[in-house]
Amino acid sequence: MPRERALRVMADYMIIIFGALLIALAADLFLIPNQVISAGLFGIAVILHYLFGTPVGAVTMALNVPLFLAMLRWGGGWRSGVRTVVAVAAMSIAVDALAGRLPVITTDPLLYTLYGGILDGLGIGLIFRAQGTTGGIDIIAQLMQRRRGSEPGQVLLVLSGLTLAAAAVVFGIERALYAMIVATASSMMVDLIQQGLGRAKVAFIVSTRHERIRSAILEDMERGITILQAEGGYTGATRPVLMCAVARSEVSRLKRLISHYDPDAFIVIAPAQEVLGEGFRGLRTTITTL
Repeated sequence: MPRERALRVMADYMIIIFGALLIALAADLFLIPNQVISAGLFGIAVILHYLFGTPVGAVTMALNVPLFLAMLRWGGGWRSGVRTVVAVAAMSIAVDALAGRLPVITTDPLLYTLYGGILDGLGIGLIFRAQGTTGGIDIIAQLMQRRRGSEPGQVLLVLSGLTLAAAAVVFGIERALYAMIVATASSMMVDLIQQGLGRAKVAFIVSTRHERIRSAILEDMERGITILQAEGGYTGATRPVLMCAVARSEVSRLKRLISHYDPDAFIVIAPAQEVLGEGFRGLRTTITTL
C-alpha cells in the first residue's frame, strides 16, 4: 500500500509539472506576444513585463512568495500547499525559459484567444486534477474564506475584475475584452478536464410493473438498480422508485425498454455530474491523496 500511494503521488507531481508547462506554452506562444493577459497575479506580471521589461515568470514567483508564507501561517501549513508551490515554480521557470525561444504562431485575435485559452485551461485543469492550484488569487480566496468567511467565488470575481481593469488601462479596452475570451475558453476547458466528456444520466422510474423493469435493466442493460421506498404525495401509498445510472448514450435504450413493459411509467431523467463505481470509472482512479 505505501508503494502504491507513493506511485500515485509521483504521478500527481508529473501531471502538475506537465500542466505547468502547458500554461507556459499558452503564455509564450499565444498570449504574451499578443499583449493578452490572464486574470490574477500572472496577468499582473504580464502587465509589469510590458511596462518595465521584467521577466514574467520571476515576477509571478515573487508575487506568490508572500502568499505562500501566508498560506503556511493561516492556510493549513506546508503539507496543504506543497503541490501549489511546485505548480507555480514549474510554471514560472518554464515561462521565462521559453520566452523568446518560441515562434509567434498567429496574430489573429480569434486564434490566439481561443487556442491560448484552451491550452491554458488544459494546464490548469490537469493541475487541479492532481490536487494542486496555480497559486495567486486562488490562495487569496482561500485565505479570505478562512479568515473572514468570504465566498471564494466572489473574491475571485473581484480580483479578476481588478486585473482586467488594469489591463484595460495599460493595453486598451480591446485587449481586456480579448482577455475575457481567453478566461472563458480556459474556464470551459478546466471544467472539461475536471468533469470529463462522459457525463452520465440518472433515471428515477415509478411504475406498477417495477419488477419487470428492474429485471430487464439488470439483465438486458447490465446496469445496477437501487430501489428507493417513496410515498405518493396524493394517494399516500408507499411504492418503490427505481434509480439507475446510465451512460448518456444508453438513455434512448433505457426509455424504449421501460416503454416496452409499461408505457404509462413515470420517469425523471436528470444529468449526473459524475458517476463512479461499478460499470463506470472506478473511484480509485479518480482520487489521489498527498
